[in-house]
Amino acid sequence: MRERLHIPGHFGEWLQGRLGPEGPVALITLPCARLGVHARHWPGGALHLHRAGAPERARALLTRLGLPACGRFALRPLAAPGLGTGVSTASLIAIARMAGSQGAPEDLARACVAVEGASDPLMFADPERLLWASRIGRSVAQMPALPRYQILGGFYGTPRRTDPGDDRFPDISDLVADWPRARSLPDFAALASESAARTLALRGPSGDPSLTLAREIGALGLVVAHTGAARGFVFAPGTVPEGAEGALRAAGLRGVLRFRGGGA
Repeated sequence: MRERLHIPGHFGEWLQGRLGPEGPVALITLPCARLGVHARHWPGGALHLHRAGAPERARALLTRLGLPACGRFALRPLAAPGLGTGVSTASLIAIARMAGSQGAPEDLARACVAVEGASDPLMFADPERLLWASRIGRSVAQMPALPRYQILGGFYGTPRRTDPGDDRFPDISDLVADWPRARSLPDFAALASESAARTLALRGPSGDPSLTLAREIGALGLVVAHTGAARGFVFAPGTVPEGAEGALRAAGLRGVLRFRGGGA
């Protein structure tokens, strides 16, 4: 019998960087149910993957989890790989769950890191509540829930896949310390904007219009994929101004979308 599954993705990160000059790379993800992957699975037979990533990674994942490396998997990503939407991690989660994984999310995270070198926390029920060490595959701290928000977003620049050996990120230990003390959506958005600004200054791309665009359209702040092309503009729900989508497209952003989240 064919099984269907949707694994939600994310849209960049509220924060991402080093926890101190020599600390690990850590992040707070921005979940997005409109993205991720749609998956189908036909049990039985030899392992076969269609648009589901490298077969050797799937085989290694299933073996590490103690699951049979068999069956046919077909995955349809809702955004291209390398844009900062969690396609790679979501694909591995889908394969594991459709193959019968019922273990703790911590175990699945460790297995994802073992086969790919890094992982987003998409296997957890509330991934945005974790300060996540993505190259280690574990939570560093619990973080507060965010107020309700709306994101107007799009993609700028070329795809950039996560390199697990890449630790050239700015120090965000001060922003992480301030995150639990934030009390309003503008507080969180300001911290996210600072994280984005530090990463864009260090890593580029040069000429990225996102920070200027955030001010021009009256956004509370900017959220980016720190190793991808996603750019999200933070608003209180229902306050996205008329013409903002056109401004994003005029600035060179593509794939414009809206979604909501939060609820503290």
